[in-house]
Amino acid sequence: MLINRVAVIGVGLIGGSLARALRARKACTHIIGFGRSPEHLQEAVDLGVIDDFSLTVTDAVKDADMVVLATPLKTYGALLKAMRPYLGDETVITDVGSAKSSVVEVARATLDKLFPHFVPGHPIAGKEKSGVAASAADLFEVHRVILTPLPETDVAAIDKVKQMWEVCGAEVVHLGVEQHDEILAATSHLPHMLAYALVDCLSGMEEREEIFKFAAGGFSDFTRIASSDPQMWHDICFSNRAQLLKAMEAFDDYLNRIRSAIETDNSDELLKIFSRAKATRDRFTRLRDKRNDSIE
Repeated sequence: MLINRVAVIGVGLIGGSLARALRARKACTHIIGFGRSPEHLQEAVDLGVIDDFSLTVTDAVKDADMVVLATPLKTYGALLKAMRPYLGDETVITDVGSAKSSVVEVARATLDKLFPHFVPGHPIAGKEKSGVAASAADLFEVHRVILTPLPETDVAAIDKVKQMWEVCGAEVVHLGVEQHDEILAATSHLPHMLAYALVDCLSGMEEREEIFKFAAGGFSDFTRIASSDPQMWHDICFSNRAQLLKAMEAFDDYLNRIRSAIETDNSDELLKIFSRAKATRDRFTRLRDKRNDSIE
């Protein structure tokens, strides 16, 4: 048994999937969930995702060996402050948030002497669907989980969180906090902004019904992530504001290069851009497939 008692704070897609994965692999003795909705939490119990639940975070974390924050980023401060007096001296705290600088800042301000037991984490896995009903025990298999420990982070706590994710089938890697936020702004946060912007733009056009009627696979593939939880992505925008704005500015400049090539009939430049993009995308796909095959 890896962990005795796990408190999952936020039993949605990610928190629920982690709970399912741990239960499926018999990696913990007891899982308690916390959330605002008793109906939602009862559904998690009925689905066999968690053993029981509490509507107060203080009760949820009592006697927990591991606490996993899986709520919207803007809730972290209040939750950590409320649970702090009820955490054991050896309790390990981790999270699944998509932005790390803001999380580390909040955790440092609220956990004081327990801050070394906080291991910032981010599973690179998900779906456009949300809620515990969408959770799956295999969600993290053949996916990476990024940990961004600080110099003062307890080595034993890091190892415990690493083992937890590895038993769920994930590959665990370490990045610096700033490096994580910069990479995710470019590869995850920016694509979501583009998908949301495109769908909202087209929905405001006068002939929007005709536009969506004839939209094909390319539109569906590109905009799939626009079905993601709006509140979650709203919070991510502000939690990783500086890096996201930097990525958006770089993309704006590049889009202007394409616009300029079209306006000036610069066929060679346009073809070079498209060819480089195709080669890069094809290389990424080959490397991803090779990595997946090696893990399996």
